[in-house]
Amino acid sequence: MDWYDVKWFFSDVCDSVSDVAGNIYDAAADGVEAVTDFIEENPKTSIAIGAVVGIATAGIAAPAIAASIGATGVLGTTAGGTAISTLSGAALSSSSLAALGGGSIAAGGAGMAGGTCVVAAGGGVVAGGASLGGVAATKAIKS
Repeated sequence: MDWYDVKWFFSDVCDSVSDVAGNIYDAAADGVEAVTDFIEENPKTSIAIGAVVGIATAGIAAPAIAASIGATGVLGTTAGGTAISTLSGAALSSSSLAALGGGSIAAGGAGMAGGTCVVAAGGGVVAGGASLGGVAATKAIKS
């Protein structure tokens, strides 16, 4: 095999990679166009889908989100008087969720379930707002 054969080999490889990249770009562009068409034709549905996805995502991630908030020290103390920010692991997640839910069920709050609902609702508000911005941006781009 001489230098000329190696040059043609790499030229063929580069052409093949370029073709694949072009196909991927075309498929992605078609997908983006389909999504923007859907958003333009169904703005309320698009916002609702965004809010539902935000609620679901925040609900699943509620323990981690609550633990992050609890670790900052803004949630105060547990019913036993322990500062939530000094806890770690499952104790931090549980007590943070309970604090966001208005306290433990024994103390008259909604407990961890209430905290999960608060976090999920916050995720819905944030995602719904982002979806509203996406609808407005789509309308501006399409007009």
